[in-house]
Amino acid sequence: MKIRKYIPGLTLLAVAVMSRPVSGEEVALYAAASLTDSVKEATVSFEKQTGLTVRLNFGASGTLALQIEQHAPADVFFSADEANMDRLEHSGLVRAGTRRKVLANTLVVIVPANSTRALNKINDLANSQWKRLALGQPDTVPAGVYARKYLTMLGLWDELKGKVVPTENVRAALAAVESENADAGMVYKTDALISRKAKIALEVPRESGPAIVYPMAVLKDAANPEAAQKLEDFLSGNEARAIFQKFGFTFPK
Repeated sequence: MKIRKYIPGLTLLAVAVMSRPVSGEEVALYAAASLTDSVKEATVSFEKQTGLTVRLNFGASGTLALQIEQHAPADVFFSADEANMDRLEHSGLVRAGTRRKVLANTLVVIVPANSTRALNKINDLANSQWKRLALGQPDTVPAGVYARKYLTMLGLWDELKGKVVPTENVRAALAAVESENADAGMVYKTDALISRKAKIALEVPRESGPAIVYPMAVLKDAANPEAAQKLEDFLSGNEARAIFQKFGFTFPK
C-alpha cells in the first residue's frame, strides 16, 4: 500500500507498525521481557509445526498493556503479572474464556559476577557499602512492583528507596548489574540464570515472597483468532512447558 500524502500527527513508521498483515499467516505475541529467551525458543518450534509466523514484541508488561490499550496490533498478551492482565480484561480487551495462568517465578538478589562483597541477608542492602540497587521501575514494571512489595513487607523499602536505580524492564535491571552500574539488583530467578556477568547472592523463598504469576490470553481484537488460540494452546502445552522449565520457570499451584 502506497502512502501518497502526509498524514498529520502520524509518521510512516507508526503506519507500518500499526498496519496488520492481510495474509492471516502471522500472529503477534506481546510478551514480558523476562520471557524473551524461553518464548523465542518455544515459538521457533511452533512456527515449524504450524507454518504460522510469530511476530514478537517484548517489553515491560505495563508498557505492553498500554500499547494494547492504544490499539497496537497484538493478538496474544503474555504478562508477567496479573494486574496488567486485569487492566486489559476490565477494559474489555481480552477475549472471553481465554485467560490462563501459565507460569510462576521467584525473585533473587543479584550482584556482579566478580563481586567479593558478602550479602548474608537482604537487610545488608541497607549498609553503606551497597549504594545502588537496580530494580524494574517500581511503580509500573512487574519485577520492580514485586520487589518493592517484598521490601515493604520486610520494612526495608523506606531505607532502600533512595538507592534504587529504576529501569524500563527487568532485563535492563539485569544489565545494570552486569555492567557494574549497580552494586546489586532484584530480578526474576530466570533472568539471573541466563547471565554470565551476574550471580545470585540471595533467593527470595517462594513461600514468603510475592506470588509471581504469568497469565496469558487471546485479545478481543486479534486479527486471526484461530491462529492466536493455537499459539496460546501451544505455549500452555507440554512441549513449551518443558522449555520454560529449562529456563527456570515453575508453574502456578
